[in-house]
This record gives sequence, C-alpha cells and structure tokens, in this order.
Amino acid sequence: MGLIVHKYGGTSMGSTERIKNVAKRVAKWHDAGKRIIVVPSAMSGETNRLIALAQEIMPQPDQRELDMITSTGEQVSIGLLSMALMALGKEAISFTGWQVPVLTDSSHTRARIQSIDAKRVMSALDEGKVVIIAGFQGIDDKGDITTLGRGGSDTSAVAIAAAMKADECLIYTDVDGVYTTDPRVVSEARRLKKITFEEMLEMASQGSKVLQTRSVEFSGNYQVPTRVLSSLTDPLMPLEEEAVSGTLITFEEDAEMEQTVISGIAFSRDEAKIMVIGVPDKPGIAFKILGAIADANIEVDMIIQNQSVAGITDFTFTVPRADYERAIAVLNTKVKGEINAKDIVGDNRVSKVSAIGVGMRSHVGVASKMFETLYQEGINILMISTSEIKISILIDEKYTELAVRALHKAFELDKV
Repeated sequence: MGLIVHKYGGTSMGSTERIKNVAKRVAKWHDAGKRIIVVPSAMSGETNRLIALAQEIMPQPDQRELDMITSTGEQVSIGLLSMALMALGKEAISFTGWQVPVLTDSSHTRARIQSIDAKRVMSALDEGKVVIIAGFQGIDDKGDITTLGRGGSDTSAVAIAAAMKADECLIYTDVDGVYTTDPRVVSEARRLKKITFEEMLEMASQGSKVLQTRSVEFSGNYQVPTRVLSSLTDPLMPLEEEAVSGTLITFEEDAEMEQTVISGIAFSRDEAKIMVIGVPDKPGIAFKILGAIADANIEVDMIIQNQSVAGITDFTFTVPRADYERAIAVLNTKVKGEINAKDIVGDNRVSKVSAIGVGMRSHVGVASKMFETLYQEGINILMISTSEIKISILIDEKYTELAVRALHKAFELDKV
C-alpha cells in the first residue's frame, strides 16, 4: 500500500467549502488504497492577519511570541480538515508540529528542521487513519514552538515525505503546475510536464513563487519525487488522471528532457542593491562587510567587487528589498567607520531576471543571446551572476516585464 503526502496551500484551505473539497479529494485517494498524510497551510490570509494583530501590540514583535501566534493558523486548518474527513466517514487524526514531533533549531520565525519522529504518525497510519499534520511549525530542544518562515508548509510536507519514506509528495496549489515563466506576465508561458530538481531549485531561489526554496532542497537531498498540481479541479476527477497531472519534479537522468536549452525565465522584484564605496582592497574587507550583514540575519545574493584603483575598490551586493533599510543601517553603524569606507549607497528599485536550464551544460552562446536580447530592448544590465545552469542579471525594476517577455520569446519557450 503506497504512502502519499498531500500538501494544500492557503488558497486551497481558504473557506470551509474549499476544505470540504480537500476532504473529498483526500478521501478519494484513501479509497483507492493509499495511505495518506496531509499537510495543510493556514487558511488564506490568516497568517497575515495574525502578524498584523501582533504588530498592533508591538511594532517589532518578539520573535518567540510571534511564533506562538502565527502557528495557530495551521492548528485551525488541521482540526477543520480532520472533521471534514470524519463527516465523510473517514477515520482521521490531526497533529501539531510539536505532537509529531517535528524538531527544529531555535531560530524563531526562520527555524530549520533537524529531525522528524515517524513513530506516532506511522502508528496512526497502521490503524487505517488519514493523518493531518500542521505545516510551517515545529518545536525546538527547549520545548518552544517554532515556525519555518513564509512558505514553510511546503518544506514541512517534503520533509515529512522524506522522513516517512513516502512514494510521492503532491503539492496542491492554485496553479496547475510549473510554467516556463509567470503566465500573468507572458500569456504564451507553457506548463512543463517535468523539470529537474536542479532547475526547480534555481527557479524557486530566483523568484518563482510556486514552491519554497527549502522544500525543493529537501526533495533533491532526500530524492522525494514531488509533483505540483492544482487543487481547484474537480476533487472527484479520476485518480489515474489526477496522478499524472501538473508538473513532476524529478532527477535529471529520469527526466525526458525537452529539446530546449532553457527551461524557464524566473524573476524577482524583491531585490535591493547596496554599494560600499571606496574601501581598501585588502584581505578581510569582504568578510567585515558581509559578516555584519550575516550577523543581522540578512541574506545576500549577488556580489561584485570592482577592480582596484590605487588600492581602493567598491563592493556591491544585493539583499531582499524588505531588509534594505536594515542592511544600510547595519553598514553605517557597524562597518563604514571600521573599514574607512567613503560612502554607503543603494537602490531598492531593482529586479533580478534569470534564465535557467540544465541544457546550458552542453550548449554555448546562452549568455551572449541573453545579453543581445536585452541590448536590443535597450535594457541596461547592472549586475550579473552565473551558475552551471543559470544566468541572472540585475536591472532597473521598470524593465522587468519587458525583459521577461523578450527573453521568453528569444529562447522560444512558447513552443512545444
């Protein structure tokens, strides 16, 4: 009897009617002889509502107490879904993260999963029950509730699938799969039947909102076949049809690779560029700049250090736009004087656009084609970073959609 993990996002759980539809879908899979674990998110908008309440009390909420508050959204969801399944005649039981338990580190609001105890869940499955586990949350070694950060329910689902050795993890969302780019920007965007873990990881980290980055990391590290599909279809559609719908995230050697060098164009408007001007070009400077940023728990993405002139250089990097002001403050108060920098300047109206595809490994000319396309559209490139299967560029935010459309067309991603 196969074990399948279902994950449902906030939109899928957005009302009691939609929760009833989720229950019908889950019951259908259970009736087919599958052992089912369900990992739901909080109802749509609930986490934002809880954060807003906390901020009314404390503009910068204490992180531990914020976890106590935001973790309740998923607790409501699992209880409602469990009752919806019971109403259909199914035996179901819900568990919070601490009841499983899902053990994490103590980084409140951004915790990382360390281990998952499978015993209690497997016991319930052996009794024939559908098990519903709260996503997004866990417990640390002090017994404190933790949360995994926004989108953490995806990570919970894949981690649980790995711990329980599930046959597949199905991520149900309000879209029907992974597209070559955002269909709201490019109407000709095409749904991919398969994509490799490497490509999906790059797509997620470079701005695609379909899956949370850490969930893809778990999928790849623990080799959990993962499928992205829609929860907005008829919950009673034939199982054999639903089981092959959406987009399968798999291994490169297993994928029937389509005849394209590039699989997708990802983009992110959540970017800000910071320049540390006029710093000494000597060992330790980069560490002092980025060390202070890391100590403030701010992630850094693209990094450039200019050519030294008379022993002086400029150091440029990007951070999430939400952390821009805080990063500037950290550099001005803790770094500028120490390294004798001339100035700290920045721009929080930039976007990152990335071309992604494992075909880059065996094809040349991808970068030149990308840069030529942008040149023809009159788009200036501010920064460039590359990996084996990705080229990312930073541009002025106002050119984002133009760049995405032009690159999607240039790499013929609209063609089957």
